[in-house]
Amino acid sequence: MDKETMFEYIQRLKLAVITLFKWLFCSVVCGCFIGSVGAVFHLMLGYVGSLRVEYPFLLFGLPVAGIIIVFMYNIVHEAGNRGTNLVITAIQSNDEVPGRVAPLIIVSTLLTHLCGGSAGREGAALQVGGALGNTFAKLFKFDEKDTRIMIMCGMSACFSALFGTPIASAVFSMEVISVGVMYYAALVPCVLAAFIAQGIASALGLESTHFVVDEITSFSFINGSKFIIMSVLFALVSILLCVVLHGTSKLYTDYINNPYIRIIIAGALVIAMRYIFGTTDYLGAGSDIIARSFVTSCAWYVFLLKMLFTAVTLGGGFKGGEIVPTLFVGATLGSFLAPIFGLPVGLCAACGMVSVFCGVTNCPLTSFILSIEMFGASTMKFTILCIALSYLLSGYYSLYNSQKIVYSKYKTEYINRRSH
Repeated sequence: MDKETMFEYIQRLKLAVITLFKWLFCSVVCGCFIGSVGAVFHLMLGYVGSLRVEYPFLLFGLPVAGIIIVFMYNIVHEAGNRGTNLVITAIQSNDEVPGRVAPLIIVSTLLTHLCGGSAGREGAALQVGGALGNTFAKLFKFDEKDTRIMIMCGMSACFSALFGTPIASAVFSMEVISVGVMYYAALVPCVLAAFIAQGIASALGLESTHFVVDEITSFSFINGSKFIIMSVLFALVSILLCVVLHGTSKLYTDYINNPYIRIIIAGALVIAMRYIFGTTDYLGAGSDIIARSFVTSCAWYVFLLKMLFTAVTLGGGFKGGEIVPTLFVGATLGSFLAPIFGLPVGLCAACGMVSVFCGVTNCPLTSFILSIEMFGASTMKFTILCIALSYLLSGYYSLYNSQKIVYSKYKTEYINRRSH
């Protein structure tokens, strides 16, 4: 090795060490602060959820909660806020995620859950983490490239604190932005921040999301064929979920211009549907129904009703997330299909859960890691098969219409187009 080559090597090594220490510091800051915010947010969601169960009359406050949400967003000039799409766009094209988005989405999500709106929490976590990550980037005077990494770092930390799956949380933030491209420069800070955030959540008594799959069938040709057929159905339902969510939102905005009237009507519809169908199973995130779907088979209409309740809630302007409702839809669909195909209920619920998640997010790697973190490695042969097929067959539909499809799902081809 000559002197010039040695000098270049030393310079690269020096840059790598400086970069490592910079991101070590940033990931610790993000993991500690944003992880704490995410953990407290999780505790608050649990508290308001228990209040709603204890006091069922709170459901009638949903239209009032909607008015408060619209008022808050208007008063801080965030009426046109695009939710998680804003965070994705910020990483793609250097748009800013204002710090005020964090308290807004936290309060709005709490109000939605308190009064029984059908919404999740992880979508809110991505917005909170992205907004706080962007705030730290401004505080540290980072350039545009490092700001992108800080936003992803914040997303990973908050998602991990709420869901308790640090590896999937770290990968998801890098994978969801552009299909076919991974932002590996963010790998170290995202992984560290996610683990720190999950550690803080655990210290506060929060448990990781985990489901027990009691029975694993043999991975035979016949059983594999059954899972292939189910994967086609998982992909079709993924498309249906995206179409229903986007279509309902468009219907609201096309026919009701006033956001106050829009959200009041949405709240009234949720109240009406609760009494029409005679159950509270579809209010809130529905985590208890997901857990139940791993034990006993669900009716055919359960996943469809959750889809309807969520579309009416989020399309009308209430806040929260789409991810837990997506997991609900996938788990209950798989649970329903299990006895039809003569397969274990828990295993089918697990496969449905991560397959529909993959279909609506276009994140196969995250989905596979999520399956291992939530169900253990014993299910991985079945989940990877279902995830791969769902990814292929779900086309270019997505929960997030700002998501870019950089490389084709069908050919080794650069296409760089928006999702549906």
